[in-house]
Amino acid sequence: MILTWPSPGKLNLFLYINGYRKDGYHELQTLIHFFNYGDKITISTRLDNKINILNKIPGVKNNIILCAAKLLQNYCHNVLKYTKALGADISCEKRLPIGGGLGGGSSNAATTLIALNEHWSTKVSDDVLAELGKTIGADIPFFVKGKSSFAEGIGDVLTPVFLKENWYLIINNKIKISTKEIFLDPLLDRDSPKQQLSTLLINPYTNDCENIVRKRFYKIDKLISWLLKYATFRLTGTGSCIFSEFKTRSDALNLLNHLPTWIKSFLVKGINKSSLHEFRSKITNII
Repeated sequence: MILTWPSPGKLNLFLYINGYRKDGYHELQTLIHFFNYGDKITISTRLDNKINILNKIPGVKNNIILCAAKLLQNYCHNVLKYTKALGADISCEKRLPIGGGLGGGSSNAATTLIALNEHWSTKVSDDVLAELGKTIGADIPFFVKGKSSFAEGIGDVLTPVFLKENWYLIINNKIKISTKEIFLDPLLDRDSPKQQLSTLLINPYTNDCENIVRKRFYKIDKLISWLLKYATFRLTGTGSCIFSEFKTRSDALNLLNHLPTWIKSFLVKGINKSSLHEFRSKITNII
């Protein structure tokens, strides 16, 4: 059985950092929304225990897809005591920009966990998959659970939120930003007070990482300032992609058509349920 699975992107509609933790992570509050565009991961089940990544992703040193696959394989063999072979050939069509703040790597890992769980018929719950994923990436539980959410803790304490499925114009700066470097910056604001979701939803949305990113990356700062003549843009995650929100597709297209050709952008629609979960529900009976 060979199947191609969606690996959708996300936007952080707001992001507030509440403090630094002793384990090296940060306490945060963020509103995360799926959108209807992303990478694609193709998986073919093997009859042995080999896990092969068939294509290299430029700019990626440590393959999080391979990490996720081996994590599930080891859990099933060592904890659940499966004796059957659990192998796969995996390839990834990369469409989301690397280091853009759209969650591509975490989404790839979550898709790998969920897809292999189906291909191997190992019947591990999403809750366990989320816990496994958290060991290699704080955003992975969000992608495993598959619903737009208000996230707290290190991003793993999730409260599903039904959001308006608006349209978003995303600007790709083609700059790769390390999340780790931004969170290690000594000038990063880490003292946003924790607030109730009801309060955060009615206040203007901002991102505590934006000031640092704009200081460190002049091109992003200049672009955000220049785009103000058209609409309000803000950073997603730790960047480098910026986005603007629209109620209708026509409004978003109108701006897209007026932007200079040197600005690389794409249009997406917000969705509350991950396309990965939609796909899983359709194919469960045929695997």
